[in-house]
Amino acid sequence: MTSEETITVADVSVGPGGTDEINAGTPVELPVVDLLTGRGFITGKSGSGKSNTASVILENLLDNNFPVLIVDSDGEYYGLKEAYEILHVGADEECDIQVTADHAEKIASLALEENIPIILDVSGYLDDDDANELLLETARHLFAKEKKLKKPFLLVVEECHEYIPEQGGMGEAGKMLIKIGKRGRKHGLGVVGISQRPADVKKDFITQCDWLVWHRLTWRNDTKVVGRILGSEYADAVEELGDGEGFLVADWSADIRRVQFHRKETFDAGATPGLEDIEQPELKSVSDDLVSELTEISDEKARRESELADLRQELDKKEATITQLEQELEDARDLSRMADQFAQAMLQRSEAAYRQTAPPAENEPAAADQPADRSATADTRAGERPTATADTTGAQTTADGVFGDDLTPADFATAVAGGDDRRRQAMTIPLAMRKTPIRRLTARSRSIRSRSTPQR
Repeated sequence: MTSEETITVADVSVGPGGTDEINAGTPVELPVVDLLTGRGFITGKSGSGKSNTASVILENLLDNNFPVLIVDSDGEYYGLKEAYEILHVGADEECDIQVTADHAEKIASLALEENIPIILDVSGYLDDDDANELLLETARHLFAKEKKLKKPFLLVVEECHEYIPEQGGMGEAGKMLIKIGKRGRKHGLGVVGISQRPADVKKDFITQCDWLVWHRLTWRNDTKVVGRILGSEYADAVEELGDGEGFLVADWSADIRRVQFHRKETFDAGATPGLEDIEQPELKSVSDDLVSELTEISDEKARRESELADLRQELDKKEATITQLEQELEDARDLSRMADQFAQAMLQRSEAAYRQTAPPAENEPAAADQPADRSATADTRAGERPTATADTTGAQTTADGVFGDDLTPADFATAVAGGDDRRRQAMTIPLAMRKTPIRRLTARSRSIRSRSTPQR
């Protein structure tokens, strides 16, 4: 590619706003390097010819094997496949392959490193966030790769006001396009924005453009933009432009030229439907190798998602098991505390019974030698013994109800009354009292819980 290389896309036309120095019908040539690396803007109301102008420029670039990537917001550029082998990616089944943001780096690599023209069709995504993420990641990878490659390359963005609006917040995709507009040129990355509403496009982008095409505009706010940039005479004349006519403003030309752009040669997929049947053209297909490279990414993504789903399912099972075990542990702790309390109560009762039935010490005077007032106390104590025995029997009944026949408070009391050795042996009984009942009650609790808990 030489710096003097050009493409012919239009002819000079006559009418208000043009120049008298150039004869009507004179071919209009655009320098290729400035197109590929510069910043352009094409605007006009619906039906004025802006998409045709973009297609004519693209056809000329493709004829000379210059690389381009088209962000298609309305699904109207697939008609280029009638004459060119272009990789059409997006969300629709009509695309060569369905892609997501995971494919962005590979898309950028194919476009830049393998010189594959690509239509990035974002019209089929039901969620705008998915489309914006795909554009963001693709533009980001293009910018990053161009910093190293420094290869002239053109990014065309339809309906650019959706990404770089004059009013309202700008998303990450729009910020990336603004970055390319400001810094892409020195790396070889050019960008062209296309919109039917110049008043809705961020003015920072428009005023930085190297070349602009103004097709017919009739809305007052839009013609005001023309007046501010071109002058009041063009604000009036832009309303009277015919289909395909436009004012061409470029840094490489000192004049504002009124031109008539050529008609595109490929199928016009963006034409307004009429009553007659539209015959769909036969579209060129891309090589299987190109599609297979992107398919591998899709397959790898599907495999990762399947593995993640399996891991999530396994994690849910483990969390459910942990929850169940924590509940069982809490139940066991409750039962253990109950057993400790019961064993402590039995120990206290048995010690009380031992103190009441133990013989007096050698230095303690016999009951007959006690004073009269102490005889009454002894009589009172003797009278309490049947009550203690009754309490022990009650405790035994309670123990039988909970612990079974293998251990009773009477056994415990006998052990305590049997002397120091048997008393020490008795101190280990509460531990034995805990083990068996906890197992029994835990099993019973599980059985009750399994019957009362609904199945998930």
